[in-house]
Amino acid sequence: MWHRLDIMRNRLLVPWAAIRWVLLMFLVAQGLQAPLVAHPSEPIKPLKVWHGLASWYGGRFHGRTTANGETYDMNAATAAHATLPFGSLVRVVNPRTGQSRVVRINDRGPFVQGREIDVSYEAANRLGLADRGLMRVRLELLEVPQRR
Repeated sequence: MWHRLDIMRNRLLVPWAAIRWVLLMFLVAQGLQAPLVAHPSEPIKPLKVWHGLASWYGGRFHGRTTANGETYDMNAATAAHATLPFGSLVRVVNPRTGQSRVVRINDRGPFVQGREIDVSYEAANRLGLADRGLMRVRLELLEVPQRR
């Protein structure tokens, strides 16, 4: 007798669990929303926009220590700038193609007169700068880290 009740209870338990799961998905999940960061309604407005000459650096510096103490990774989206605070986020835009890459400032440079920014090989490749070596770009300062 108890054996039959256990079998019957087990047969009802699985469908009941499935029904509760479906109810949870359709009733509760509708009220949940992704964070605003995941779906920005408007593009990020830059704090400052200017134009300058960009160059890139890669293999020769790969693995060396940058000015902020990090290890330089030519495959990361980083850049060197003479004055921007470390951690600043800059969108570098190729005005001819519209291609862009957001880079994080983690090094000082470039140390050549007339150049505004040195980007990593990864960013240069994305922008179409790797084959050219130098390119006039639009720079958009997106974020400056807060001072501690």
